[in-house]
Amino acid sequence: MASLFHLPSSLTFSKICHSAIRASHSHSRVSVKNENPLPKLSKFSSKTLNFLLSGSLALALSLTGVGIAEGLVGVNKPELLPKEFTSVIDVAGFLSDGQEKRLAQEITDIEKDTGFKLRVLAQNYPDTPGLAIKDFWQVDDRTIVFVADPTFGNILNFNVGATVDLDIPRSFWSRLAGTYGNMFYWKEKGEDASIEAAVMAISSCLREPVGPNNCSEVK
Repeated sequence: MASLFHLPSSLTFSKICHSAIRASHSHSRVSVKNENPLPKLSKFSSKTLNFLLSGSLALALSLTGVGIAEGLVGVNKPELLPKEFTSVIDVAGFLSDGQEKRLAQEITDIEKDTGFKLRVLAQNYPDTPGLAIKDFWQVDDRTIVFVADPTFGNILNFNVGATVDLDIPRSFWSRLAGTYGNMFYWKEKGEDASIEAAVMAISSCLREPVGPNNCSEVK
């Protein structure tokens, strides 16, 4: 099984699987923090996203429903990183230059308005920068790493920092993956449409006032 690069302890908490758990309609910050996900399902889902990231990030929140064979070995290709910093890395070529620029601007606005850092990596496994994205993006507890990879069916996968987890209900990520990440959606509308829709939904969610019903809808 691919090895894991362990982030600081503040970033390591339980994993959940969107395909096997029906998200509740409302979560408070306290109830989310005390949630006890199903251990077998979390183990199953964590393997997939860890694999997508080349086994390089210990994931805080894994939202994908397909397991992988333990014998598969992750990859790490820092040469796939761009020479200059960008919040959107499209290794797979899903996005046009214009789409990348619009998403990067939206992400800049999100960080300015909310303090949260959204980072997007579009890839087709095994072509992925892997471990290198952690240092390239300075991933911390206010970072959302969004990996768009259709390899295992659902294209939307998320790594959520501890501070983000306090403010955003975990059910939001599972509903987001179910809405815009399912195979029927991205095969009909395109991978780029799934990525753009997910970024805008995250932007809308992060701008909502924190409360028991925030992010109750995927917009």
